[in-house]
Amino acid sequence: MELPPGPRDDPCAWDDDSEPEPEPDPDAQAEAYVARVLSPPKLGLAPSHAPPLPAPAVSLGALEPRAASKGPAVAVPGLLSLPPELLLEICAYLDARLVLHVLPRVCHALRDLVRDHVTWRLRAQRRVRAPYPVVEEEDFDWPTACIELEQHLSRWAEDGRRAEYFCLADGHFASIDSVLLLQGGTLCLSGSRDRNVNLWDLQQLGVEPSRVLVKALGTQKNSTHKGWVWSLAALDHRVCSGSWDSTVKLWDMAADGQQFGEIKAKAAVLCLSYRPDILVTGTYDKKVTVYDPRVGPALLKSRRLHSSAVLALLADDRHIISGSEDHTLVVFDRRANSVLQRLQSFDVGHRSQITGIKHSLGALYTTSTDKTIRVHVPTDPPRTICTRSHHNVLNGICAEGNLVVAASGGLSLEVWRLQA
Repeated sequence: MELPPGPRDDPCAWDDDSEPEPEPDPDAQAEAYVARVLSPPKLGLAPSHAPPLPAPAVSLGALEPRAASKGPAVAVPGLLSLPPELLLEICAYLDARLVLHVLPRVCHALRDLVRDHVTWRLRAQRRVRAPYPVVEEEDFDWPTACIELEQHLSRWAEDGRRAEYFCLADGHFASIDSVLLLQGGTLCLSGSRDRNVNLWDLQQLGVEPSRVLVKALGTQKNSTHKGWVWSLAALDHRVCSGSWDSTVKLWDMAADGQQFGEIKAKAAVLCLSYRPDILVTGTYDKKVTVYDPRVGPALLKSRRLHSSAVLALLADDRHIISGSEDHTLVVFDRRANSVLQRLQSFDVGHRSQITGIKHSLGALYTTSTDKTIRVHVPTDPPRTICTRSHHNVLNGICAEGNLVVAASGGLSLEVWRLQA
């Protein structure tokens, strides 16, 4: 195949002692390189109106401009002349964050490729090779999901052997049943059967162990609640704790953890979900109850959605999802005020009751009374990528940033700090 003429085929590119050519302008050379290699192909395409990219810093200096080379400009096929399928294949070997934040700055063609959600859908499917996500909303954030998914898979590669492990055993004198990470994982709250909610500073892990435990919330002499603390939830700097004393207490972490409200329920509060417009409780009497935290908080509605105690909750702008001891998940439509769907829960491999669930767009964690924490990819069904055994039952799980914390029946917090 005949190749297009390049620098070695151009007579002007060779030294000629009889009539030396002036040195080319380095800025002109850099701009010509960018136009030749990184710009979209000219054939069959409308001309690009994007301004020329600046020359790389390495080609700039204190040199005076010189006349450009007299050699004729030659169009050489560049990277962007490749089919989109090959460009996607190349991008698959690059970090997702680099693809999302850097490639769109190169040229319009790469920007359009990166902004197309089909690009990210194909990338995710290539990674997990299973139905993902389980439920796709209209505004599903594919780029963010891909970044989280790839980060999750990388952090738990090699069975999570690169994770740092810490055991926080001094702080509670009874089983810990709930755990909550705040401020990107720098702070942690734990709720226990000793009736206390403890605040931990995880920035002190491995630095000042004696300063990891900060204090217990509340002004009562011996405990935060009058019953076992079973659930925790947060919205920005506001936190709520649910207890077997049938109350929900609200705390302002921006005001050094001062209490600013209390809800008196009719049964033990086993799970919570905190949103800007609603606070949802799941209780031992099989009910899901919705409050308006901005007023009072005022009771909005209460419904019995299950045949056993409600153990888990998740709420967003459209739905409330509740999980129960009766092994069902109920999807409640907030706008229509009716049950949208009733599902059987997934089997994720635990040998006994699941006690904690934490999920995000790209990760899923579960704990169980079988003394294990299982790490999954949130596909349909979930695919387990790592299992960690413990010496006691695990009662709850939370993950934020590069930290994963589990609540242990052995009176400790189990902490894994993953590779950032």
